[in-house]
Amino acid sequence: MIDKKEFASIIVISIILAFTLSLVQTWKIFLYTLLSIFLIILINILAKKITSYYLDSEIKIKIWEIKRFGFKAHYHLKRAFPAGAFFPVIFTAFSSGYFNWMACLIFDVKTRIYKAAKRHGLYSFSEIPEYHIGLIAASGIGINLFCAIIAYLIGFQEFAKLSIYYAFFNILPLSDLDGNKIFFGSLVMWSFLASLTLIGVIFALFVI
Repeated sequence: MIDKKEFASIIVISIILAFTLSLVQTWKIFLYTLLSIFLIILINILAKKITSYYLDSEIKIKIWEIKRFGFKAHYHLKRAFPAGAFFPVIFTAFSSGYFNWMACLIFDVKTRIYKAAKRHGLYSFSEIPEYHIGLIAASGIGINLFCAIIAYLIGFQEFAKLSIYYAFFNILPLSDLDGNKIFFGSLVMWSFLASLTLIGVIFALFVI
């Protein structure tokens, strides 16, 4: 379900996030933070892959890259900037550790044509609608929030915080992040998840 390239991306991002978080947060043990981040990302990706499977599509995970810097087509970088790998380090450095960026991975989606054709007729579903792409992205946000609740109830407060923060950064409607896919897939769905995530962040900051 997760190929070698995707797994490598997960490992790289987990190490980067664990490094930046363990420098400035109350979680002093790097390995604990690394394991927590790895599990949070893995759960998020598995939820999206399962959802995409039932929507007759498949996704590929990769590190978030920025190619364009304006609204016009010719406003683009000669080489894509790996924002997912550098933003956590940049934001941590410039904020002196008070702000940690956590949205680092994105996904591309394509229709599983043969399965769709078998179920719905040839070429009926050659492209996946934006609503379905939004559902795939939303499943990742939703499972992170659910896991945060479970983690808090069983006493893993740090894991709960990380899950909420990871959901928060990924719900932002920017570039190719999950939040942007949800926003254009369904504004109602994005508003609902964004509200839940914001409540979770407030809870994490003042209660957990």
